[in-house]
Amino acid sequence: MEKISPEIIEKAKTWLSEKYDANTRKQVQELIDNNPDELLESFYKNLEFGTGGLRGIMGVGTNRMNTYTVAMATQGFANYIKKMLPDVKQAQIAIAYDCRNNSKEFAQTAAEVMSANGIKVYIFNALRPTPELSFAIRELNCHAGIVVTASHNPKEYNGYKAYWADGGQLVSPHDKNVIGEVEKITDISLVNFNKNESLIEYLDEKFDEIYIDKILGLTLSPDAIKNQKDLVFVYTPIHGTGGQIIPRLFKKAGFSNFHTVEEQMVIDGNFPTVVSPNPEEKAALTLAIEKAKKVNADVVLATDPDADRVGIAVKDENGEYVLLNGNQTATLLTYYLLTRWSELGKLTGKEYIVKTIVTTELLFDIANKYNVEKFDVLTGFKFIADIILNNPDKTFIGGGEESYGFLIGDFVRDKDANSACYMIAEITAWAAEQNKTLYQILKEIYKEFDFYKEGLLSLTKKGISGIEEIKNLMHKFRATPPTQILGSDIVEIKDYKSSVSKNVKSGVETTINLPKSDVLQFFTEDGTKISIRPSGTEPKIKFYFGIKAKLNDIADFEVVNNELNERINKLIKLFSEE
Repeated sequence: MEKISPEIIEKAKTWLSEKYDANTRKQVQELIDNNPDELLESFYKNLEFGTGGLRGIMGVGTNRMNTYTVAMATQGFANYIKKMLPDVKQAQIAIAYDCRNNSKEFAQTAAEVMSANGIKVYIFNALRPTPELSFAIRELNCHAGIVVTASHNPKEYNGYKAYWADGGQLVSPHDKNVIGEVEKITDISLVNFNKNESLIEYLDEKFDEIYIDKILGLTLSPDAIKNQKDLVFVYTPIHGTGGQIIPRLFKKAGFSNFHTVEEQMVIDGNFPTVVSPNPEEKAALTLAIEKAKKVNADVVLATDPDADRVGIAVKDENGEYVLLNGNQTATLLTYYLLTRWSELGKLTGKEYIVKTIVTTELLFDIANKYNVEKFDVLTGFKFIADIILNNPDKTFIGGGEESYGFLIGDFVRDKDANSACYMIAEITAWAAEQNKTLYQILKEIYKEFDFYKEGLLSLTKKGISGIEEIKNLMHKFRATPPTQILGSDIVEIKDYKSSVSKNVKSGVETTINLPKSDVLQFFTEDGTKISIRPSGTEPKIKFYFGIKAKLNDIADFEVVNNELNERINKLIKLFSEE
């Protein structure tokens, strides 16, 4: 106990007052008496409300996700909404939550605090996907939104994302301004808990149908779906919210051979069948692929707990299931959308796509073919939503990021695994009409545009020394950038911290018109792209590798694939030694 400062103990003791419920008081007393390490972790700071909201381990204390930290954040958010809307007779907010432990309770707390502050609340009567929350904000003309989720974090975590009237997560200036209001709520006594039930309205399955119909309205090849309705799909929500929507969506679309992984249809915040509920990880799809082999599925689909990201597996020529990465899924979706928009005569010159700066350049190659405008944004889907908001006279076709998020159409303003799953099924049907598989379509894309391959290296640097080490690495790459990478000359350097893009050969510098961010990119003569950025949420520095090569003949796919894998491994080895 000696190692804990008296200030932290006194801070913890404030949670023993009558302002907190009996169970909370009991747990805090237990920490004070018997668990100094956990006491320190729980109270040494306040859980930060960042630009993306709250995220943290659940438990009692100021540095934990609990009803009190959620209530205080919500009071600050409510104050900001009222400050921004002084002339609005009735401010409105939509609230949703996922499958995680305590998500329902946290969402209910948020609803009650908002109603106590005179704000009309639309809250879902059960768990729902994050993208449906974004849709609800727009559909119900709300001024803001909240979703309780920690996405694909471990089971001990929960989180709270804040949205604005456009349906996108908070961006400047709202993000910083909301943080300012939340920081003013320094004590639980500043929270208004006097809920107004008359201002709380529950959304049920009828609202889901509106959302599902909007997704079905994205259809570009209805005849292909009708002709190929017997295609076999296996789907898992990994115990999460996708199970509320995707089976109904596929049924309404007419797909008759849709299978679920029953063990993972069970809603459970402990995620008992996986180590991590993350569709980026191969292990999360183990049960789905086992099921796929039994039913001879054409495609395997998996969504994360809040159903905003999708992972897929497709059959190769040998009938083996191949996991696609987020870049490959985004490539298939972008290629199909632009191809069909062109074939249907829907391209007028006002359409555009968006990707994040660390996502494959292949998406832009495809856009160039169809003379479709393209935007690069910083990592984070809120920046894609902001592009949509600021281009009202143009038509957003689709956009995505390498971390398995994609959005089609603009009625949602966040990544949406529900519409992505549906469109992947549609592409499968379109390919089947040509007697092709998704994997064959991907190979054809590589033959037409070049074979792109991606890799990722994350170096963990723990503690205060780790923070310094990451800073020093970024400084080193800026001060003495490489002139070559694997024998290919550097031709362009983009520094998003200084907002400068430099042509190495001519020395010409141009301004990067994006918010400043601690990201560096190196582009080489042979088309290699290296992106370097410290993680915003973990003690890591990340290296994103993008390389490419010619694929002159699809028969050469394996040879070229192996060569690219070898180059990726060399890059990983090279930068691991930094």
